[in-house]
Amino acid sequence: MAVRLRSWLFSPAVLSTAARAKSSFKLCVAALSAGGEGAGRKMSSPLHPDPYTTLKERAICEREIKHSKFIAIASPISDERSAHSFLSEIQDPKATHNCWAYKIGDQYRCNDDGEPSGTAGKPIYLAIISSGVDMVMVVVIRYFGGIKLGTGGLIRAYGGVALECLKGATTCFVKPKVPIGMEVPFELLGPVYHQLQSFQVEDIKQDYDTGKDGVTMLTFRVDYEKIEELENTISSTCSRRMEFYKQ
Repeated sequence: MAVRLRSWLFSPAVLSTAARAKSSFKLCVAALSAGGEGAGRKMSSPLHPDPYTTLKERAICEREIKHSKFIAIASPISDERSAHSFLSEIQDPKATHNCWAYKIGDQYRCNDDGEPSGTAGKPIYLAIISSGVDMVMVVVIRYFGGIKLGTGGLIRAYGGVALECLKGATTCFVKPKVPIGMEVPFELLGPVYHQLQSFQVEDIKQDYDTGKDGVTMLTFRVDYEKIEELENTISSTCSRRMEFYKQ
C-alpha cells in the first residue's frame, strides 16, 4: 500500500527546525562527554558504559632493593590529559628513571624511561591489570643504588612495588552516568526538573536555541539502569510521551 506523505513535512522551515534541534543536542552532549575539559574519556559503549573500580585517592609505596630506592605513586585519572598532568607533577628529574603506565578503559600506555625494554612500564601495567582497577596511573621513580638488578630483577622490582602500592590504596566503585537530552515545553519545566532531581541526575544544562517556540532542550547525565524508569516517570508526570535523545 502506498503511503502519501504530506508536503509540509519537507518544507524548509520544518527541516531547518529539526536540524537545529538535533544539532543543539549534539553540541550539549559533546560538552557533557568532555566533562568541561578538552578531551574526555572515550566510553567502551556510548550508551552503556561499564561500571569500574578505581582509586579513591592517591597512594604511595616505597621499597629499597639492593640499594636502589623505588617509589611508586598511584593516582586516579579521568583521561590522557590528566595522566600527563599527574606525571609532570610528580616525576623527579633528579631520579635515575621515572617509569609509568596507565589504563583508561581499553586504552593504555606504558614507558620504560631508559630501563631495558619491557622491564619497567609493562610490569607496572600488568600490576594495574592484576589489581583490577581502571582509570588509574602508576609512576615508579627509581634512584639507582649502584647494583644492577638484571632483567628479571627489574621486572620483579617495578611490578612488585606497583602492585604493593595499588593493593594498599583505597578504592571506590564507579557507575558512570550517560548523557541524555530531551525537548521540554516551557510550561512543563517545573515538573520535569522535579523528577530529574529525584533521580539524582547530574550536569543539567538548558538550551533555548531549539528552533521551536516555547521549547527548550535539557541535557543531563543519569545512571544507565535508571533511564527507562526516568522516561516513564516523566512521561506519566507530564501526561504525554516525551522524546528522549540518547548519544
